[in-house]
Amino acid sequence: MHIKGNTIKINKSAEELFNFLSSSKNYETLMPDNKENFTANENSFTLLLKGVPELKLDLDEKNPFSNVVLKSAGSKFNFTLTTNIKEISENECEAQVVFDGKLNALVSMIAKKPLTKFVDTFSNKLSTL
Repeated sequence: MHIKGNTIKINKSAEELFNFLSSSKNYETLMPDNKENFTANENSFTLLLKGVPELKLDLDEKNPFSNVVLKSAGSKFNFTLTTNIKEISENECEAQVVFDGKLNALVSMIAKKPLTKFVDTFSNKLSTL
């Protein structure tokens, strides 16, 4: 399953956004309001959303000022959540969040709407940084 969020403008440089996304502790501010628990360490975070099994995400790849990739860890399905960053000017950049997951057809049908909503929420909260 491949879900692309909208490309959004952020009033930060690509470097500032990259640095923000490179710290797992900062992801709490980007999570949906229905989160019940969030714990982070240096390179990963665990998230519990209402009605969804607990998710653990590791900071998998960090390509300076261009993207940050989160990868599922210990989950029932494998997926990545990538934030692609493009510099517009010294104080502004664009970002796009992309979900890629290996899901069977039944799970894809059930999960598509909530995952799309998650990507949209994540993107919207990024735009307010």
